[in-house]
Amino acid sequence: MTLNPTQLIFVILGILVLLAIAAFVAFRAGITYRRKIAEAEIGRAEEEASRIREKAGKEAEAKKKEMLIEAKEEIQKTRSEFEKEAKERRNDLTRQERRIQQKEETLDKKSDQLDKKNELLESKLKTADAKIEEVEALKKTQRELLERIAGLSAEEAKEYLLKNIETEIRHDAALMIKDIESAAKEEADEKAKTIICDAIQRCASDHVSEATVSVVALPNDEMKGRIIGREGRNIRAIETATGVDLIIDDTPEAVVLSAFDPVRREIARIALEKLINDGRIHPARIEETVEAARKEVDTAIKQAGEQAVFETGVQGLHPEVVKLLGRLRYRTSYGQNVLKHSTEVSFLAGQMAAELGIDVRLAKRAGLLHDLGKALDHEQEGSHVTLGFEFAKKHNEGKEVLHAIQAHHGDVPAQTLIAMLVQAADAISAARPGARRENIETYIKRLETLEKIANEHPGVSKSFAIQAGREIRVAVKPETVSDDDMILVAREIAKRIEEETEYPGQIKVSVIRETRHVDYAK
Repeated sequence: MTLNPTQLIFVILGILVLLAIAAFVAFRAGITYRRKIAEAEIGRAEEEASRIREKAGKEAEAKKKEMLIEAKEEIQKTRSEFEKEAKERRNDLTRQERRIQQKEETLDKKSDQLDKKNELLESKLKTADAKIEEVEALKKTQRELLERIAGLSAEEAKEYLLKNIETEIRHDAALMIKDIESAAKEEADEKAKTIICDAIQRCASDHVSEATVSVVALPNDEMKGRIIGREGRNIRAIETATGVDLIIDDTPEAVVLSAFDPVRREIARIALEKLINDGRIHPARIEETVEAARKEVDTAIKQAGEQAVFETGVQGLHPEVVKLLGRLRYRTSYGQNVLKHSTEVSFLAGQMAAELGIDVRLAKRAGLLHDLGKALDHEQEGSHVTLGFEFAKKHNEGKEVLHAIQAHHGDVPAQTLIAMLVQAADAISAARPGARRENIETYIKRLETLEKIANEHPGVSKSFAIQAGREIRVAVKPETVSDDDMILVAREIAKRIEEETEYPGQIKVSVIRETRHVDYAK
C-alpha cells in the first residue's frame, strides 16, 4: 500500500510522539527507582550516624571519668610535694634564724671588746702625743745648739747636705749604669750575634739600585724629532697617557723619563721602547701602545707579588695584598728595592723567630707585609705605616701582623715579640753596607743635625760626625764633665738622636775627655 506524502508525515509524527511518551515514562521510572535507592541509603546512613553518636557518647563519658581520676591523682601528688617543700623551707628558715641569732650574739661580744680596745688606744695616743711634743721640743733645742756650734742655719746645712748627696748619687748612678751595661752586653752580645749572623748568612738577596729617572736609548738623534712630533703633539700625547715627563735635551741618542711614581715610569719606558721599535709614532698608536704596556706591567706586578709570596712561603694572602706587594718591585727607598727589602726582612724575621722558638710563619708574614704602605704613598695621603696598616686591616690580616706594621718604625711601642723581630730585621736589612744610599743634601743635613744635637748638650766643647754619619765623636770640657759624667752625657745625646732624627741602622756616640797642661819655658 502506497502512502501519499501527507500520510507519511502523520505516520512519522505518530512514531515520534510514541517515542517521546516512551522516553518520558522510562525517565519517570528511573527517577522513582533512584529515589527509592537514595531513601534506602539515607536510612542506613542515619542508622550508622545514630550508632556512631551513641558509641562516641559512651567513649567520651569513659574518657571524662578517666581524666577526672588522673586530675585528682595529679592534684594530690602536687599537694603532697608542695607540703613537703614547704616543710623543708620552714626547717631552713628555722636553722637560718638560729645562725643569725648566734652571729648577733658573737657581734655583740666583739663590739664590747672593740669598745674596750678603743678606750685603751685613746689613752695610749694621748700619752704618745705628749711624748711627741717632748721630742719636738728636744729636737728644736738640739737644732739651735747645732746651728750655734756649726755656724750654719738649717737651710744652709740642708743645701750643703743635698749637694754632697747629689754628687755621690750621680757618681753611684754612673757606676751602676756602667756595671749594668757591661753585664747586659756580656750576657746578650754573644747570643744576639749568633742569632743575627745566622739569620743574615742564611738570607742572600740581590738589590737593584734605582732612582727617579729612567733612560731610554734611541737608535739615532732623528728619532727625537719623531717622538716630539708635529708641534709637539706626540710628546704631549705620551706625557698625557703615562703621567710621566719626557726630557729631550742635548744628551745624544737618549731620552730621560722623569716621574716620582715608579710604576708610571716603567709603563712609559716600555711603551716608548715599543714605539721606537715599531717606528709608527702618532697619538692613536701611542694610546694603544701605552695601554698594552700598562697591561704588561700589571702582569709583571702580579707575577712579582706571587714570586715574593712563593719565595718566603707565606700562604693565605688576599689577592689584592699579593698584587700590592708586586707594586713594591718598582718602589725604592734610599736606593733599596722595597720588594727585595721586604723579602729580606721576612727571611731575617723568620730565622730569628726560629732561633727563639717563636711562630716562624707569623714572623715571616709580618716581615713581608711591614712596608706594604709604600706601594700606596704615591697615591694616598698619610705615612706608609698608616696606609699599610689600613690596607692590611681591610683585607683581614691578624692583630699581630697589624701591630708589627704599626710598630716597625716606632710609631707605636712594640708590644709583641713578633713586632720586635720585625723592627730588628728591618734595621738589619737597611743598615748592611751597600743596601741603601742617600742623596747628598739629605746626607749633609743628617750630619749637621747630629753635630747640632751634640753641641747643644752642656759641657760639650766640640763634636764630629764621622763614618758617613754612623758615628759621632763628642769632646767634652774636662773641668765641667767628670769621668763618671761621661756615661750620662753619652746616654743623653743618644736618646736625643733617637727622638729627633731618622737614620738607617744605628749611630755610635763616643764621648772623649782629655786633660791638657801647658807651660812655657822663658
